[in-house]
Amino acid sequence: MPEVIFTGPAGRIEGRYQPAKEKGAPIAIILHPHPQFGGTMNNQIVYNLYYDFAKRGFSVLRFNFRGVGRSQGAFDHGQGELSDAAAALDWAQAMNPDARACWIAGVSFGAWIGMQLLMRRPEIEGFISIAAMANRYDFSFLAPCPSSGLFVHGSEDRVAPVKDVISVIEKVKTQKGVKLEHAVIDGANHFFDGRVDELMVSVDEYLDKRLGTTEEAA
Repeated sequence: MPEVIFTGPAGRIEGRYQPAKEKGAPIAIILHPHPQFGGTMNNQIVYNLYYDFAKRGFSVLRFNFRGVGRSQGAFDHGQGELSDAAAALDWAQAMNPDARACWIAGVSFGAWIGMQLLMRRPEIEGFISIAAMANRYDFSFLAPCPSSGLFVHGSEDRVAPVKDVISVIEKVKTQKGVKLEHAVIDGANHFFDGRVDELMVSVDEYLDKRLGTTEEAA
């Protein structure tokens, strides 16, 4: 799990990068929760997503948004963080010029950033949005959503209630062939305390359907 430093719009960005063994493998970028509420690239869900994509043969990057850990800059209420995510994808693509495709996965605040990046980058062909804060952030930019993906929520999420996410999904118009799926983890709160394993089972089921089962699972 090599440490990497790359240049973002606000200076140095600190990340962890796992290159794929196969040439032309797809890229996955993992985005962490809100920087002002303790979110970092070492968040438990981010960590699990990182290794999940790595075992599926992706080149995977997770990183700290500006002002977190050793990443330079200061919190910018989403605008700068979106620029950081774009810089991360640029860096990963420069490292993998033959990459066939890209996926984005975000947790809470990171899910909001990831969905905005999805709208700007047509090469992103799939997404995982976990605990998307649809009650706090405007998701109306998903008009229409260009790629299929999965929203996952905890049934007991008081920070970002499930009903707000379902409302967003129902309003989003999708392009032909695009399908938005939604999974609810029973008993899980916003942080999936004690429910991360169940969360990852749900994510794996979706990725198996989209990508095929992993060699280890086969």
